[in-house]
Formats: sequence, C-alpha cells, structure tokens
Amino acid sequence: MSLQSFIEPFQSLSGVIDLFTLILMEIVLGIDNIIFIAIICGQIPNKQEAARARFFGLTLALVVRIILLSTISFIAHMVDPLFHLGHMGITGRGLILFGGGVFLLVKTTNEIYHKFKEADHEEKANSRKLTWIQAILQITLIDIVFSFDSIITAVGLSNNVPIMVMAVIVAMIVMLLFAPYVSEFIEKYPTLKMLALVFLVVIGLILLLESLEDAHILHMPEGVDIKTYAYIALAFSVTVEMLNIRLHNVKMRKKG
Repeated sequence: MSLQSFIEPFQSLSGVIDLFTLILMEIVLGIDNIIFIAIICGQIPNKQEAARARFFGLTLALVVRIILLSTISFIAHMVDPLFHLGHMGITGRGLILFGGGVFLLVKTTNEIYHKFKEADHEEKANSRKLTWIQAILQITLIDIVFSFDSIITAVGLSNNVPIMVMAVIVAMIVMLLFAPYVSEFIEKYPTLKMLALVFLVVIGLILLLESLEDAHILHMPEGVDIKTYAYIALAFSVTVEMLNIRLHNVKMRKKG
C-alpha cells in the first residue's frame, strides 16, 4: 500500500467521521481491557514493574489489533463454522470468546474470593503477588480476546483498513496515557476495585453468551446489545460510587 492510498481515505468528510466514530468505539471497548490490566498490575508489589507491565500490556494490545487488521480476510472467515456439534456450528470467533469468558470468570471470581479471605485475615494481602512477566502472560491472553472482539466490531463499522489502523493507534495512545491514572484510582478505593472486578465478571458472562449465540445455542432479540447495557450499568454504578466517595471525604474533613 502506497502512502497516497493510505492518506486518501482521510481526505473526505465521511472518512474523517468514520475515523472519529471508530476512535470513540475503540476507547469504549478498551475500558474492560484497561480495568483488567489495572487489576493485574495491582498484584505486582514493585511500582516500576507494575508500570512496565501496564505499558507492555497496552502496547501488546496495540500490536495484536494491528496484526488482526492486517488479516481481515482471515478474520472474516473465522465467523464461519470450523466444525459442527449436532446442529451447532462452532466458529473460531466463538471458541475465542468462550475461552476468554471462562478465563475472565475464573480469574475475577477467584480474585473476589481472595479479597474476602484477606478481609477475614485468613490470608495476607501480599500472599498472591505476581511478577511482571506473569502479569504480561495473563494480559496477553485477555488482550487476544478483547482485541479480536474489538476488530470484529470495527470491521462491521468500516471496511477501510487505513481508517481502522489509525483509529486503533489513536485509541491505544489515549489508553496508554490514562491507564496509570485508572490503575491508581482503582487501587486507592477498595470499593471501586470490587466494582471493577464485578464488571469483569459481567464481561466474562457476556463473552460466554456471545459464544453461545455464535453457535446458535442462544438467540438474543434483534437489536439488543447486552454489552452496551453493561457499560451503561457500569457508568451508573461508578457515578453512584463517586458520589459516595465524595460524601465520605466531606464527612472526614468535617471530623478533622
């Protein structure tokens, strides 16, 4: 692809609108990725190693997305059945979503379980710390799932590869800039961390539901996007929690 052919899509109004739409979509779809990385990096005792794992995790997400974008024709065929189990057509996309959903459910429910153990003083808070290499391996697994889901959605909105590549790069740069603040904020407030873990459980369930729908085991009503509802519920819950935190801080200042 020549430089001229790469730049050409950005020279029209429709191309610019598609670009900004995709950037916004990629940022929204990247929220669960950022939250997962924040949770994982919170288990690394060394702050420098945590920052390194966060940087490599998001950079890896960018690389995976660009690789997937370069194999759009291959991705298009992954929505076709690889094999059948009775009347169920099992696709590559369905397998990836199912595996990612199971991984998220196991990881986050286990994390919630240990949070209660720590609260009951049955185990120490630092007993399950990760090295940055272990964190990167876990981040890599979920990056593949989130990246695949993100690219499938992007392909559905635009068939222009340069626009999709630029949207992914810009969105990932935004996430790289804001991820440290998200991580620090989640770690600072335990209730927000629990909310983030529950949100990841919901995302894991959604991935499982999407894999079942992909195999035609489950049929969602047309036009219903359960992930959108999950994001709306998260936004509402975070708003309520922020108000509670604000109220608590005001009370503490008055007592002080």
